[in-house]
Amino acid sequence: MVYLQITLKIAEANRAAAAGIYQKYKGPFLDTIAGAKSKELLVRNEDVQVLHGFVSQEDASAYLQSELFTTDVVAGLKPLLDADPEVRIYQVA
Repeated sequence: MVYLQITLKIAEANRAAAAGIYQKYKGPFLDTIAGAKSKELLVRNEDVQVLHGFVSQEDASAYLQSELFTTDVVAGLKPLLDADPEVRIYQVA
């Protein structure tokens, strides 16, 4: 299992809108992205994280180049971000 973690700096006032984008694209992510296994929204006081589960690192990297991510998700979130997202890929040991 591989995890793609995207950490987003989003003001509290914009978090409901960000959660709406998460909900809108969760189904299409799970239904259309190769190797997609899970997607979770984690909310902390200091940031919001989206944790994506994949079969392989190649699948996680490919998602970052996909139209769903670059055209839909990024475009929807961009006006809500206070800083550039932090993207990390983890391999389960």
